[in-house]
Amino acid sequence: MQWRNLLLSATLALAIFSGCSTKEYYEPKVETYDWDINGHLQSPIVDRNYDGAVLENGEIITKKGISEVSLPEDYRFVSQSGGWIIASKINGDLLLIDENTPLKQEKFELKKTIAGASVQDDTLAVLFANNDKALYSIKFKELIFKAQGTPPSAVDSNIVNPYFLNELVLFLTLDGKIDIISSESKKLLRSMIVSSEDHFNNIIYFNVINNNMFAATSYRLLSLGDKEMRQSYELRDIIFNDEGVWLSTKQGEIYSLTPSLQLKAKKKFPFAHFLGMIVAKEKIYLLEKQGFLIEIDKDLQNYKVYEVDIKDGYVFVSDKSFYFDDAYIDVIK
Repeated sequence: MQWRNLLLSATLALAIFSGCSTKEYYEPKVETYDWDINGHLQSPIVDRNYDGAVLENGEIITKKGISEVSLPEDYRFVSQSGGWIIASKINGDLLLIDENTPLKQEKFELKKTIAGASVQDDTLAVLFANNDKALYSIKFKELIFKAQGTPPSAVDSNIVNPYFLNELVLFLTLDGKIDIISSESKKLLRSMIVSSEDHFNNIIYFNVINNNMFAATSYRLLSLGDKEMRQSYELRDIIFNDEGVWLSTKQGEIYSLTPSLQLKAKKKFPFAHFLGMIVAKEKIYLLEKQGFLIEIDKDLQNYKVYEVDIKDGYVFVSDKSFYFDDAYIDVIK
């Protein structure tokens, strides 16, 4: 019996070793071309979220590109909203910096770590890291609404900031819900569930176009227009615009959907690990971890693959460019 146990142990060890040593990576099946780095940053990226990235020297990159505003020491970038750059400290200090006049600033001491924040006119909407929600008057520094939330156990780094829709404030929560608050009555009007997973269940994407509301967690899509539609995917990236929905998955797949989540086209790149996606006028661009840039038509039929000299580290995707380490590539001129 002893030799059988030894044989079993050896077999298991070999299986484990073989599994670790045969990890597969994306390898293009077509001819590749070179895509040169378009430029370099003043210093490397040291932090990022969905809406922006911070360089080691304090400079900020937003969805629009490199900002002229730099963050004070110990502040992290939260969002760009309502003409303000919003930053915070881990202790709950929140700073509003005027985009056009950086010396014009407003400060709040909120005492709790901040997950997201947005501004419209005199209203500051804050989503805290414990999933609590609050509205403040910027002029008077007063709390005008607050509501408790269920603390999350783990969240995806792509946290969505509160969204202003006319007189409504939509909080995209850390537990997969959309809480709709009236900024006039200061009351919760409705709470919608997007997903009910135990972990990494925060809203990672949200947009409203032509009376169609679109939201996503890492596992679930919600489209709310004439009808309420839901689909399940293991998501990497999502983009929703006037033409439809494009998404990439953890399985190396690209999907084209209608706003009501009906499948239009699908393409798979085996073992691809996508770091970001940009949807341009005619093409879709996907940055892949092994240093490939995939350029594919919007119908997902024809594509080209380029080689890019990327380094490990933070990757941030703006509306036109991929930023990584201390360099960037432009895909939209």
